Amino acid sequence: QVQLVESGGGLVQAGGSLRLSCAASGTILSVNLMGWYRQAPGKQRELVALIGSGGTAIYADSVEGRFTISRDSAKNSVYLQMNSLKPEDTGVYYCSANIHDTYAFSTYWGQGTQVTVSS
Repeated sequence: QVQLVESGGGLVQAGGSLRLSCAASGTILSVNLMGWYRQAPGKQRELVALIGSGGTAIYADSVEGRFTISRDSAKNSVYLQMNSLKPEDTGVYYCSANIHDTYAFSTYWGQGTQVTVSS
């Protein structure tokens, strides 16, 4: 059984910074894509950033230049450094990972962590 556990959310003023962390645990043979998604109230979940096993990253246009995704493959972890935060960044942030567990690759999700940016 694989689990993803996020941490690092909270309340911050506009212009501030937060760092989110997500660690995968359980029976993990390999990890492919890892990423962060967010869901604002009343909106659909949207992609924030993805990072491949080789370190190549892509970002949503709305966060390009402000957010940085990184990963530590030895720890099966992914991070999201969020700078210059805006009120529109408010939402529940979910980490996701494509993990080869005992049988095959599956996509796993964390439980979500709340990020609130006040104006």
